[in-house]
Amino acid sequence: MPKRVWLLVIGMFVNTVGNSFIWPLNTIYIHDHLGKSLSVAGLVLMANSAAGIVGNMLGGFLFDRIGGYRSIITGIVLSLAALVGLVFWHGWPQYVWLLAFLGFGGGIVFPSMYAMVGTAWPEGGRKAFNAIYLANNAGVAIGPAIAGLVASYKIDYIFHANTIMYILFLLIALIFYRGFKIDPATHTSVIKEQKKIRQKAPLYSLVIVLSGFFLTWLVYSQWTTTISTHAIDLGVSLAQYSLLWTINGALIVLGQPLIKPIIKRIEDKLKVQMLIGIIIFLVSFVVVGFAESFAMFITSMVILTFGEMFVWPVIPTIANNLAPKGREGFYQGIVNSVSTAGRMVGPVLGGVLVDLYGTQMMLTILTAVMSLAIVTSLLYDLPLKRQAAGQSAGR
Repeated sequence: MPKRVWLLVIGMFVNTVGNSFIWPLNTIYIHDHLGKSLSVAGLVLMANSAAGIVGNMLGGFLFDRIGGYRSIITGIVLSLAALVGLVFWHGWPQYVWLLAFLGFGGGIVFPSMYAMVGTAWPEGGRKAFNAIYLANNAGVAIGPAIAGLVASYKIDYIFHANTIMYILFLLIALIFYRGFKIDPATHTSVIKEQKKIRQKAPLYSLVIVLSGFFLTWLVYSQWTTTISTHAIDLGVSLAQYSLLWTINGALIVLGQPLIKPIIKRIEDKLKVQMLIGIIIFLVSFVVVGFAESFAMFITSMVILTFGEMFVWPVIPTIANNLAPKGREGFYQGIVNSVSTAGRMVGPVLGGVLVDLYGTQMMLTILTAVMSLAIVTSLLYDLPLKRQAAGQSAGR
């Protein structure tokens, strides 16, 4: 990989380690330490995700306008302000406002990182986005494990730890990302263009594929919300639950050689990769529905991890392929906004379903909902095919 990609990988790793101190423990902290119900916890996480959606769109917009360096610095500084606030004020309701502000700042960072890696290594294709994905999950492998240890000593210290990691991320960005520039010939000219883009088929295809992406995140988000409290209720300790995410992140990194032969054979078949991943997702949620021991939760997490190894890197790759020149940041902002929207709606919907019908029924309903992503994966390129057919007929 180019040196610039490695620098982005390192930055994403540090960023994710910091974030991983808080997000796996959010629901547990709100429910067990602030004394709120799962439905209320879902609403708090919804506010965090809603702010993240605004940040995602702004981050993509800023990338196309002012470049990745300035947009990333902006997101980091805003996130640091929220984290410093959480160090001193993490009671109710201050936790709600500061967590939402943290979501906004972090939301600016992610689309800029993804868009930057796409422009830094355009010939890398899926490999470029997979590198960021692996960095993200290497951080997930380490962050929750440390967070579990920190929380077992005093849960308030997770805010201090996250702040320290974000300061490190800021230093990396200030020192190494300043020279990252975007080509004004491929960005500014398109941004200043006032007429609408004539080719609408790529945007329609993106909408279709992201509708399925939304459904997968809607269900996946249960692992950090309803499933976490369900596991604790069954006797899984906080340290054990954090270990599940360490297994998730470590397996994503160490398991690459296992899926590499498969990916190599279907490297250009992005649709097939999505379908394989979604089917594996469905199997993992069937397994977690029957989980009554820590071993069963581990089994489900391992299956889930192999599913996401196929799905998650594919979506930004498709978005990058569909994006007009100069709109890569905007398209990555849409991708991150949709995943954030899934994480926003998921906790609320899951919490309400658990309160009304119990965990088993919630998992059954949401697994059925996620199966609809198979349909969107099969049909997402239909607008492109129709456009191609129309162009052929017009010749």
